Amino acid sequence: STVTTSNATQLQKLPLFASMVTFNTIIEPFRVKTVEPIRQTTRKERGQLLEDAHYNVFLLKAEDVLIDLLTDSGTGAMSSKQWSGMMVGDESYAGGTSFYKFEAAVQRITGYKHVLPTHQGRAAERILFGCSLQPGDTVPNNTHFDTTRANVEYRGARAIDLLIPEGREPALIHPFKGNMDLVALERLVLDAKKKKMEGASSGKRPPIPMAMLTVTNNSNGGQPVSMANIRGASKICRRHNIPLFLDCARFAENAYFIKTREEGYETKTPLEIAQEMFGYCDGACMSA
Repeated sequence: STVTTSNATQLQKLPLFASMVTFNTIIEPFRVKTVEPIRQTTRKERGQLLEDAHYNVFLLKAEDVLIDLLTDSGTGAMSSKQWSGMMVGDESYAGGTSFYKFEAAVQRITGYKHVLPTHQGRAAERILFGCSLQPGDTVPNNTHFDTTRANVEYRGARAIDLLIPEGREPALIHPFKGNMDLVALERLVLDAKKKKMEGASSGKRPPIPMAMLTVTNNSNGGQPVSMANIRGASKICRRHNIPLFLDCARFAENAYFIKTREEGYETKTPLEIAQEMFGYCDGACMSA
């Protein structure tokens, strides 16, 4: 169909048409070249499949799941550079060039010297907490991801969520609803130190051996964390000699939110913002 000059003027007077011509759309800057067919089940089939799995979704076969919300790891399309990288990658059992390329990229972004690749983020957490936590320890976070909480509690430690109150109100508009409540963090640290001095916990170990920040805050709907909040958490942790770690599966998205929402970062690149984020912390783990 076509819109002539005469009736286009009339259409522009309509609220719907006006909104259509002024609406801005962000177009994905890539093409998806590979299509994988999936099977659509009926309601009756899905009911039977759930019953056969004893209503445990982990016992379902992937081929029977139409929309999989269990994870986003490895579910997206790969870029042409990623596919070509698989062809030229060095898969040597030790000392492969692919690892050194990966290590250099991580070091350039994070500034951290030591890089330990694992098969999943939960494996990285298991190693980190296995080296850091003992029964009775406390680990504060803005909001622990489910596997993070499980790994903390498996060690006999307490996983404490310190999300800001605004983050618990879905209808409230706030630019950084993933932020940690810094007043609550300070209070938690001081209370833990007080209890240790009163003899509630014995030994020389600090009651809070580490703290974490999840960026973006996945268990709170992927809400971002501001640079001011990261900086503030770092200041508190360093004052009390507590290592601060980022759970940074969405660090790039968080950097973009900071660029678009936080004053003073409009002209900085996402890489520069990410490097500053990591600079306030002592380490990180992630699921890529």
